[in-house]
Amino acid sequence: MQIFLRRALTLMLLSGSAAAQLRLPALPLPALPLQAPVQALQGAAQSVGSLSDVRHLEIDRLLRVNRRVLERDPNGDPIVRSEILALSPSEAVIDRARSMNFVIAREQAIDSINIRLVVWRAPDSLSTKKAMRMLRDADPSGTYDYNHIYFGSGAPPAASSGLTAQNSVPQSQAATVSHAFKLRLGLLDTGIDTNHPAFHGSLLHTWGCDDKLVPAAHGTAVASLMVGRTRDFHGVEPDAELFAADVFCGQPTGGAADALVAGLGWLVQEQVPVINISLVGAKNSLLESVIARLIGAGFIVVAAVGNDGPAAPPLYPASYPNVVGVTAVDVHNRVLVEAARGPQVMFASPGADLAAASLGNGYSAVRGTSFAAPFVAGLLAANLRSPNRNDAAAAVEALAKTAIDLGSPGRDLTYGYGLVGGEYRVDPAALIRR
Repeated sequence: MQIFLRRALTLMLLSGSAAAQLRLPALPLPALPLQAPVQALQGAAQSVGSLSDVRHLEIDRLLRVNRRVLERDPNGDPIVRSEILALSPSEAVIDRARSMNFVIAREQAIDSINIRLVVWRAPDSLSTKKAMRMLRDADPSGTYDYNHIYFGSGAPPAASSGLTAQNSVPQSQAATVSHAFKLRLGLLDTGIDTNHPAFHGSLLHTWGCDDKLVPAAHGTAVASLMVGRTRDFHGVEPDAELFAADVFCGQPTGGAADALVAGLGWLVQEQVPVINISLVGAKNSLLESVIARLIGAGFIVVAAVGNDGPAAPPLYPASYPNVVGVTAVDVHNRVLVEAARGPQVMFASPGADLAAASLGNGYSAVRGTSFAAPFVAGLLAANLRSPNRNDAAAAVEALAKTAIDLGSPGRDLTYGYGLVGGEYRVDPAALIRR
């Protein structure tokens, strides 16, 4: 309770006129499967360094509203209640779990990387913690974890801020690169507003939600930075095909680890070589194993490092080994004060003083490491036809050589190798107002 009150007080103090002058978007955070607006959070993201408080407060609210389906694990991280993930359990282990009245709620396979994920539902008489202990005791050599929930690593607005951009002109403001083949980019996020003008010339493939579109602001903004284009707005690779998996679908359990694995399975099936994940959450052994096998098979996984501050514990998936972690800088190339620091940081890219598509056919200023990661994903995909370990390593090495060193000489814990993609920033002030 004291932690909650401290955060609430912080948000109240940060919502004054000085913060409002930053013209950053209001909450609720659209990456979260919100059920109703939260007036207490309005304007909280307008202050530098408040994104961590906003994320934690929204997690508190989400758990409170959906306590029948969500709870916290022993470390305090949000999880789906009564669900346990198991990695490739044997038939003997499955029979043993069923004898203890566990039921398979869902399962999925990624055959090409030898992954089978089983989602167990615990008996009503067991707490999730006790169910975990029972399964681990029954199969000490197995891999089990909670079904953790992941969240967007930034704060776009839920609707247009009134900025517009001229459309239907093929040439973008950024330097264009001619490719001898069609680039393919992958995205795990919320749903995309495919009717937004930024995507009128884009080739989009969507997945999830039983083939229904559930547009949300976070995914729309991130996707626009990858492939969007009008005369006055551009993403880093507007001619690329985007394969976008909606892992939220507007549900309280949206963003769960098993949904991320399912989305990754689709991208593996489609052989999309670079995958952007602008989501953050707890370390999860099942998700870590899946991502490790993807990287081993030659896929590049790019992820936002998060906005919990320089002293915060690492967030995932950006902190898993060999994931390309991305931090964010402002228009003056200064790292955002709320951005994470650590060995997981590989590159820096624009993540503030930046326009992106919003719901309602307009554009708005966005802030956070969520919006830096898509630039890096696009740049890494520039010369990749398909997943390949040698080509992936070469792409990362080549991008590192182009990076502008912003911190200590060489790779450092704040900027990684340095800034890339700065030329693709679209200043919100440059867009035409209605």
